Amino acid sequence: MQTAPSAVAPARNGASSADAPLRYTLYGARVGVPDLAGYLRATLISSMWFGPALRFGRLLGRAGERGALHQLERAWARSLCRALGVRLDVAGLGLIDPAQPYVVASLHEGMADVLALLQLPLPLRFVVRDEIFGWPAVGPYLRDTGQIEVCPERGARSYRELLRAAGAVLGGGESVAIFPQGSILGIETEFHRGAFALARALGRPILPVALTGAHRVWEHPYTPRLRFGERVSMRVFPPIPAADLAGRDPGALRDEVQRLLKAAALDGQMAAPRRFVPARDGYWDGYTYTVDPAFPELAADIARRRAAVAGEAR
Repeated sequence: MQTAPSAVAPARNGASSADAPLRYTLYGARVGVPDLAGYLRATLISSMWFGPALRFGRLLGRAGERGALHQLERAWARSLCRALGVRLDVAGLGLIDPAQPYVVASLHEGMADVLALLQLPLPLRFVVRDEIFGWPAVGPYLRDTGQIEVCPERGARSYRELLRAAGAVLGGGESVAIFPQGSILGIETEFHRGAFALARALGRPILPVALTGAHRVWEHPYTPRLRFGERVSMRVFPPIPAADLAGRDPGALRDEVQRLLKAAALDGQMAAPRRFVPARDGYWDGYTYTVDPAFPELAADIARRRAAVAGEAR
């Protein structure tokens, strides 16, 4: 679960011009809705699904009751989806061996991705960007339940820390969910190699998951807009066995899985994925990301922007 650093603000938000203004906000304006009915609904959801349930989960995590914790998380995700009116369509669950620990490699659009992935019949731990551990309520939950903290800006050191932590999790029979894009800018962002190097190094199969539509549920960090009744699509693809990873270049694996998942996201059968539009979202100067070469016009636009910024710095 990763987001762009909160210190970097987009030039303009990603809200549609058809959206009504946000008149009511919660959580220090992190969440916003346009009307009183939405505000009351969001307040009820906040009190019921982000209060006692999270506290109970923290207790289970501290007590080491992993099985009970995973049952609670799955029930929490399903009930929260119902409360938000999320219309989740899922395919491919039959391809999963519930007894097999996987490195789950998924597309990433927003926090609601977690609600979908928790529907998988797997005990999951998530790889989470370090900044989210500082969020109120969410951060303590992540720490107490043993989610894996990463700081991509630390480069090789971060990968070594991830390798140690993920090895222990997978060795204990749990799966590790990682978002190879490392951001929620849009489908155009390129996958990093880390998830694939990790699976090869630890000898664990990769479970590819295409996930779209979650960006519409909560638009953070582009706007605080919360929506109800959105469609979210999740497609699980055949796992790549550990035996097939030996000797494979992680970059080639990355390219193979990236093409597979993005083709599914863009084929019109799933909910529309989030698109990165700098004129709307900003360029996120100072934030490390790479545009997938499969989107050459955007890649050229970003390259021009970075050259201009570098020229101004000189």
